[in-house]
Amino acid sequence: MAKKVLVVDDSFVMRTLIKEIVKADAALEVVGEASNGEIALTAAKELKPDVILLDIEMPTMDGLECLKRLKLVSSAKVIIVSSVAQTGSPQALQARRDGAVDVIAKPSGAMSLDLGEKKGHDIVKAIRKAAGI
Repeated sequence: MAKKVLVVDDSFVMRTLIKEIVKADAALEVVGEASNGEIALTAAKELKPDVILLDIEMPTMDGLECLKRLKLVSSAKVIIVSSVAQTGSPQALQARRDGAVDVIAKPSGAMSLDLGEKKGHDIVKAIRKAAGI
């Protein structure tokens, strides 16, 4: 049975790219998407994903606030995929402290159209590890 993944990013383009990366692995299934942290909390409760890919910079509720609240409603492992989460950045360190199992920086800023090419393998590898496959 495929592991369930929820994709959370305020950019429709980035959600689409991330979903394509995830769908390329037959062991993974995208069960939903959300455009901000508030929607992600509801989706996590309803869809019960195994893994959540979470952006940090989003309107309404950002990823770091969402990460803190997710612990109350979901047992999903959270992987941060964000342009502000460069290795060693305050946001990346905070995400780790708040329970993210991995942090992957978008390679070219908020609109990283090269995400699949540059980080696709890392994303799938992180999801598989988080999901225990």
